[in-house]
Amino acid sequence: MPLLVAGLAILAFILINRFRVVLPAAYIVVGLVLWVAMLKSGVEAALAGVFIALAVPLHVSDSKVSSPLRHTERRLHAWNVLLVVPLFAFFNAGITIDSAADSWPLETVSLGVIAGLCVGKQIGIFCASRAAVATGLAQLPEGITWKQLYGAALLAGIGFTMSTFVATLAFDDLALISSAKLSILIGSLLSASAGLTVIRLSTATKIVRGAKALSSGK
Repeated sequence: MPLLVAGLAILAFILINRFRVVLPAAYIVVGLVLWVAMLKSGVEAALAGVFIALAVPLHVSDSKVSSPLRHTERRLHAWNVLLVVPLFAFFNAGITIDSAADSWPLETVSLGVIAGLCVGKQIGIFCASRAAVATGLAQLPEGITWKQLYGAALLAGIGFTMSTFVATLAFDDLALISSAKLSILIGSLLSASAGLTVIRLSTATKIVRGAKALSSGK
């Protein structure tokens, strides 16, 4: 029954999105029904937020009405940044160093998490960006170099809230969860250090070249 109710709520979202309903109460009521139904069904209730975000219209036909999605984003931004994310991180970042430290460096889970953040993220993002530009699907932002973009791809390896969330869903063993969380912190630190270093060096090189060009009158 809860899954049936969740399915009906998703159908309701599709309908109110199709008819471009901009009344926030409609999305709040249906969203609450969906969240409770998914919680009762045993399915991860956080997925309800994904359906809600997909349902809220980005564009409306009436030019006098602001975009519901952008309006909601602006109103929730401060709450999300200053309250929701810090609380989520606080309650999900518990790491027992003692139990994870013994075999941590050699565990395949630990190595996989670090490699995924430090190597997988940068390869996926940078290669996808190069392919998008090469095929004409996207353009490199004006004033941005590929070295700087690569630095940004390295920074994408910083994973905390969602990485921790996925780790708690992926493993049942508390030792593996603790090891994965420790690896997330290590991988994030390595990604942040490498990304900031690449961006700083590439930006400094660009500034030096610009200064030389100005001094030479070019």
